[in-house]
Amino acid sequence: MAGHSKWNNIKRRKEAQDSKRAKVFTKITKEIFASVRAGGDDPATNLRLRLAIQKGKEANLPSDNIERTIKKAAGNQDGVTYEEITYEGYGPGGAAIFIDVLTDNRNRTVADLRYAFSRNGGNLGEAGSVSFLFEDAGIIVIHLGDLDEEELMLEAIEAGALEFEVEEHTALITTAYGDLQDVKKALVDAGYTIETSELTKIPTVTTQLNPEQEETMVKLIDKLEDNDDVQNVYHNAELS
Repeated sequence: MAGHSKWNNIKRRKEAQDSKRAKVFTKITKEIFASVRAGGDDPATNLRLRLAIQKGKEANLPSDNIERTIKKAAGNQDGVTYEEITYEGYGPGGAAIFIDVLTDNRNRTVADLRYAFSRNGGNLGEAGSVSFLFEDAGIIVIHLGDLDEEELMLEAIEAGALEFEVEEHTALITTAYGDLQDVKKALVDAGYTIETSELTKIPTVTTQLNPEQEETMVKLIDKLEDNDDVQNVYHNAELS
């Protein structure tokens, strides 16, 4: 996938999160809750929880909210259970879309997703219809500023990074899915400041859209991300 598209997708997600702060808090809180239920309440031994807490801090989710959610999940006082589901589909122009969901009502969620797709030039597909077009990876973003680009690249590769790209004075470092934390730690230990890091899905092939399709695709992504049950939306469309 072109670095420009990868960086555009990350920027777009961050901008969308900034404009929907309350919904972002809801999504992160649900992810923290599900992480504790799946792997325990110790971030030292639960990578998923550690990443969820990190995401909460990056979004300025109050520490009290994080701690309260962890305690609630550990005790499961309210008897709440979130089901983790993935959905796959096609957007305008045949662009592939992969969605991570955490929901306490599967029927409600699938109905909402089907409606969003149908209203925006797409349709839900069967399991496995597009997942083969994506691969799991880690992404680390570092603002270059006055940093030596070549030195950072060498440090990243030595730490185990798979790819190093630069776009808009920003270094985009791709790692294997299981190596994200090791590469991140090596770069932090070397004195670099991480702007953001995340586990993600990267398309192995991309889809070009015409201007009209791109506009509709953006509306579809916005509608999906606006759903409280949707945690992540990945796609392979080339968005400008």
